[in-house]
Amino acid sequence: MSGNTVTHQTTLPAERSGPTRDAAVAPNRAARELGLKRSEIDLAVRLGRIRTVPDDAGGGRRVPRDEIHRIRAADGFPEGLRAAVRTVGTTEGAAIMDVTKARFSRLARLGLLVPVKFYVNRYRAVVWLYLAEELRRFTADERNAALLKGRTPAALRDQLGEGVDLRPRNWRGRHLGFLLRQAADDPWARAAAVASLLDAAEVSDVVTDPYERSHLHRFWPAPAAHGSPGSPAAQLAEEIATAADQDEIDWLRSDLADAVEAARRQCPAPHTVPAQAGTGPAPHETAGPLPRETRGLPRETESREWHEAERQKPRRAESREPCETASREPCDAEQPGRLSGLFGRLWRRGF
Repeated sequence: MSGNTVTHQTTLPAERSGPTRDAAVAPNRAARELGLKRSEIDLAVRLGRIRTVPDDAGGGRRVPRDEIHRIRAADGFPEGLRAAVRTVGTTEGAAIMDVTKARFSRLARLGLLVPVKFYVNRYRAVVWLYLAEELRRFTADERNAALLKGRTPAALRDQLGEGVDLRPRNWRGRHLGFLLRQAADDPWARAAAVASLLDAAEVSDVVTDPYERSHLHRFWPAPAAHGSPGSPAAQLAEEIATAADQDEIDWLRSDLADAVEAARRQCPAPHTVPAQAGTGPAPHETAGPLPRETRGLPRETESREWHEAERQKPRRAESREPCETASREPCDAEQPGRLSGLFGRLWRRGF
């Protein structure tokens, strides 16, 4: 997938058809013009079958007009594209492969069938979906005949007995491929794609510079919506999207370190805070260390939280000592040449 914005030539001002943004349309409109469901076009984009470009106005990805024309001109449109993105669950997938649902599930847990998406149903169970086209290819391959009929090989049975389930890991691998295609040639976006599959503690351990972590979060890919934020479905989806096996974590940590090093060479993360209305460090000055409790957060958030903490700190009680004021000057009782007490007040009134 390309990250280059499609542009169009302009001649006279009166002949301009609109801004560059008009050269591409939103996914919803592209789905209508192609006669596809929104879920179908989203999956086609994830699989790299439909090219998208970033929105100049920061509104997400868009489908270029010339890409829509290319898809329409393809042979077998739209049936061919619909067939390529058709997904099935366990029951329909087993029917396509002519195996039992139990055997289909075993092949999927062993990682031989790779899910392309998932959702959490109302019973909080994960439902994995597979590309029907891939299941047909797997069945047609003669090398897989022994897996479809007869007894499962002993080595695979041992893995199943140990509780192996590679479906989440295989989905993460496929998802990472999609994120990297979307990132195109942006080094920080590619690093953020890798980091999004790791736990926050792992990311902090690899990317030790808080300014680089803050910059990394600017490119963080938006997670897929699975229920309302904080709901059991959303929490379960977050667990699936986070690497769990140690070898997978080590592999992603290594890739993240390499990606950040490449990004650091091409475009170092900013370590300065612009001066605002005479406050803060000058543009050429490096900002001071981040507060411990807000490290890893964007700089704007850190500043707000630090000032809020300062504002909420209890004020030191004003000194009530009889001979000390805010200017730390001696009060009247200690100043030479002055009368104090009742006699002094009477003397000043002329008595």
